[in-house]
Amino acid sequence: MKKWQLVGSTTVLGTALFLGACGGAGQSSKTEDKKADSSDTKSTETKSVKGEVNGDGSTTVAPIIEKINEEFKAEYPDVTVSVGTSGTGGGFEKFIAGETDFSNASREIKDEEKAALKKANIDYTEFKLATDGLTVAVNKDNNFVDYLTFDELAKIYSGKAKTWKDVRSDFPAEEIKAFSPDQSHGTYDFFSEAVLDKGEIKAEKNADTNVIVSSVKDNKNGIGFFGYNFYQENKDSLKAVKIQGKEEKTPVEATEATVKDGTYPLSRPLFIYAKNDSLKKNDAFKEFIKYTLEKAPKASKDSGYVPLEDAEYKEDMKKLDAVK
Repeated sequence: MKKWQLVGSTTVLGTALFLGACGGAGQSSKTEDKKADSSDTKSTETKSVKGEVNGDGSTTVAPIIEKINEEFKAEYPDVTVSVGTSGTGGGFEKFIAGETDFSNASREIKDEEKAALKKANIDYTEFKLATDGLTVAVNKDNNFVDYLTFDELAKIYSGKAKTWKDVRSDFPAEEIKAFSPDQSHGTYDFFSEAVLDKGEIKAEKNADTNVIVSSVKDNKNGIGFFGYNFYQENKDSLKAVKIQGKEEKTPVEATEATVKDGTYPLSRPLFIYAKNDSLKKNDAFKEFIKYTLEKAPKASKDSGYVPLEDAEYKEDMKKLDAVK
């Protein structure tokens, strides 16, 4: 499990992401009318909010939250935000146990997780943050794989194909080195459902996405999959593979345009799940979620993902306002 820690203005790897803030609010002029004065007072009160916020979950979503918190800390000096990265599944376990105010997820919440939350009397609200294109990549020196179909991916990740020739007859008879996130990740669940009809992924698994990326880099016959952000950060040393889905007639490359319009077969939404009771009782948390939704478009793009349409963020804001 990875966590980030922000101390002052420096981000370092540590046991948690602790984010405070520094900032102030303007003063009202004596000549301003009551409406303006009221607005300034509200702003001052907002920035003086105190409290703690705790979250956990997806490593895919983590870069978005990290960027948002870098700005959040500059406006909320008395709020401490701690965010772990146990993976989507691990994050939901803590959310269900009542240990966190929110859970980041790279997949939709499962029925069994919904049932567990209901049993624990935890009501929640789902917010979408961005869209990701789960990217399949091979070693940069691989000169024979340009695209793969879902059926071919299924051969590789079900373990049926031992060599590349088993995948396609004109590929070389060289052993495949397949890498995958482990079951704690929403990326595992999403790929398993989309490609293997929820079947077990048979590959060398790791909880650390960076290790998966490095493994593909270091193996000539390596193949792996991870969020679009991780590919963007390593595209000079990896080769992205075009994907032909079950219904597509031609392979599609993962780009901002194809991920946004959903034509890329492995496009998926990214989420943050917020505990309603925390939104009602913890002013610091409510301000954090509001700030997150306001900054999500830019933070998503800066993190290597694709922002949602403005209307979707407005809908999220309505959902937030409805929690009273």
